[in-house]
Amino acid sequence: MASKVTPISGFQEWLPTDRIVEQHFLDTIREVFELHGFASINTRSVEPVERLSSQGEDADKEIYAVRRLAAPAGDDSEPSLGLHFDMTVPFARYVLENAGKLTFPFRRYQIQQAWRGERPQRGRYREFIQADIDIVDADQLPSHYEAELLLVIADVFSRLPVGDYTIHVNNRKICEGFYRGLGIDDVIGTLRIVDKLDKIGAEKVAELLVANGLTDDQAKQCLALAEISSPDGSFVERVRALGVEHPTLDEGLEHLASVIATASEHAPGVAVADLRIARGLDYYTGTVYETMLERDPGYGSICSGGRYDSLASDGKRTFPGVGISIGVSRLLGLLIGEEGLTASRQTPVAVLVAVNDEDSRAESTRIATALRARGIRTLVAPKAAKFGKQIQFADRRGIPFVWFPGAGDDGSDQVKDIRSGEQVGADAATWAPPSADLLPSLVLPQQPANS
Repeated sequence: MASKVTPISGFQEWLPTDRIVEQHFLDTIREVFELHGFASINTRSVEPVERLSSQGEDADKEIYAVRRLAAPAGDDSEPSLGLHFDMTVPFARYVLENAGKLTFPFRRYQIQQAWRGERPQRGRYREFIQADIDIVDADQLPSHYEAELLLVIADVFSRLPVGDYTIHVNNRKICEGFYRGLGIDDVIGTLRIVDKLDKIGAEKVAELLVANGLTDDQAKQCLALAEISSPDGSFVERVRALGVEHPTLDEGLEHLASVIATASEHAPGVAVADLRIARGLDYYTGTVYETMLERDPGYGSICSGGRYDSLASDGKRTFPGVGISIGVSRLLGLLIGEEGLTASRQTPVAVLVAVNDEDSRAESTRIATALRARGIRTLVAPKAAKFGKQIQFADRRGIPFVWFPGAGDDGSDQVKDIRSGEQVGADAATWAPPSADLLPSLVLPQQPANS
């Protein structure tokens, strides 16, 4: 009996043309990561629930539990597993398990799916692809890596049609030192509240801070710190002007000033020091990043991360690291789903080899084999239909060239550009399409005319 198919919200399933765009982004990201010396790994999809739930106040609310349907009710013999909601937690476990086999500092990239059990909404999905890079060292990690990751992301986005963007950078030590200098003991709780500024506004944040035990003056100072931002090192003096002193604050200011200076030299205009950026997860201890699209900052961060000093530790050794993650599904949800970024064709095929009749299909297959051997993506027509039908087959899929075996007056092959109508003689051993036609290209959405 036929059953009705019901869509499930929070999962991206692209049509072939859109999938080509997604693969172009993934291939570009992978290429740049490797250019910067990162090696690929893949981790399992599940981790122990207790490990996942220990990474933030609300983390347990987002974890999808994994269990056999046939497991008896109340059976606790199997471990309690959950799907990972990011790549950092499984990566930390991976480092601990393989520390004896890895060479430090270890530079890894990971492009994989993750899952979060939250209400699907604009830019937020239950299943999504992340592209992560991390640098982990044994015992100590030099702070210069915190600036390096920012430059890698700038390189990625320079090769993709993402438009203007800004990487907002802060250092958790600035917040921690500032809060401790004010006499605030609950640093993590204060950070979590300040992290809600963009969602609920300054007035509500102040109310929550006071409800959490801060005085009105302490809350005012926390908000004053969060309002500071600059594209250069001038933020340091603005923080000093607030009159708060603490050694941890000094350390954080120094590190953030170094990151901004490096970004200004190697990727000018990309980074801004923004002291309201906190990141909600507990494991961040130093630099934190959030990346906003200039044309739609309300969409939220499309690339974020930070430094962590104690996420990976076996009790004898600690493996501090710094990482940043591109929210690929989140980014493409906007670019493809809302703005109409697409590909020039729905298949990677550049050439359709026509079939004169079924008796000569073997010859068409030989031609296709010769073209494929030289890296030209080729398809043999499914039917020996009239040539007009075979051209129509190619046109509907955006395939730019149709190859006609033996179509020349002397029995030689010919190939036709069905866009221009130009048809020329061709040899499968030497002919190639223009380089621009070898692969589908990205087609940017049309921008509205200025009024």
